[in-house]
Amino acid sequence: MEEDYAVIGCPGVLLVATRGAAGPGEILVSVRGGSEAFLAWSEEPLPKGTTVLVIGSRGTRQVDVIEWADPLDALGGGAADAG
Repeated sequence: MEEDYAVIGCPGVLLVATRGAAGPGEILVSVRGGSEAFLAWSEEPLPKGTTVLVIGSRGTRQVDVIEWADPLDALGGGAADAG
């Protein structure tokens, strides 16, 4: 299984909740100029709609994720507003 390094570090949104060690959910990630779906594994269950960050690739369109909040949101804007 070859890792997909392009997706590591990308944020995404859970389309299907994760179940922790009991099983994966599904994530939609903006990568390579488009959006792609991956199976998403997390240490603890995360609900559908959670914003997550991809922290690892398991290959075969499977990734490890953690819950994530964009730090720019705390400033009242997103990445598109910066700069």
